Amino acid sequence: MAQRLFHIFRNTPLGRETLLQSIYFCQQMGVLPTVYIPEATKFLMYFENDVVQVDLDPSYLNDPETALTHAEHLLKAAKMKPELFTPKNFTASTLPDIPTNFEFMCCPRSISDLSSKIGLGYIGPRVRRIIQAARFPVLITSPVYKPWQRIAVFFGGSANAVNALRLGIRVATLTNLRLDIFTQAGKNDPSKYRAIVRDAGLEKSLENILEGWTFFEKKRFEDNLYDVPHDALVVLGAYGHGIIRDIMFGSMMEKIQSTISNNLLIAGPKYTVIA
Repeated sequence: MAQRLFHIFRNTPLGRETLLQSIYFCQQMGVLPTVYIPEATKFLMYFENDVVQVDLDPSYLNDPETALTHAEHLLKAAKMKPELFTPKNFTASTLPDIPTNFEFMCCPRSISDLSSKIGLGYIGPRVRRIIQAARFPVLITSPVYKPWQRIAVFFGGSANAVNALRLGIRVATLTNLRLDIFTQAGKNDPSKYRAIVRDAGLEKSLENILEGWTFFEKKRFEDNLYDVPHDALVVLGAYGHGIIRDIMFGSMMEKIQSTISNNLLIAGPKYTVIA
């Protein structure tokens, strides 16, 4: 069975950009998009240890007469057969249940707030909950359609960071793109990070795809982010905790959000690595 990416379509110019980004991701990864055109502003996602109620802003219901046509046009232009999701189960008449058996999910930087509040440096609380609970990685798109030509992985040394690196290797291998690793090392010896990668058995996987490993030892983290290629898909782990400081879903994530406009692929703490 083909792997699928779940996408909630918003029938607005911003929503068009997000769907274009999902389509590009699917083309690069060999994944099929499953598009949901909501008829209500709320739905539930049942995860293994959490139930997340997503509250969409009213723009997701904009101009319903043209939503299907607009979504199908973008998919057909990309030579993809439209696969539309229709909820079958409902907790209440206007509260559909959305399955969580997808391999990826696309979210704009916020799916729960008005577009006037969406910007760099802000991730909606429901997006945080999804990332925290999901076994699949979440694609958070750039504000406008932005193709990516390489992979950049943030690596801080925790178990979740190792999973994120595995994810980055998987993406780079599938897309035949080069991969860069970035580490805010500070005063830590870079050999510590290399040892973690070696002990995880990832050295051989990196041999033919690693472009370079950059260790930031000085300056503020947000200043160092200038070195991240603008055309890279950024892969990182969220909620990582380890003896070596890691990227965590908090201040470090917000610094990334507020500094770069790259597309982000985020592996949460429940992310399950696909072999």
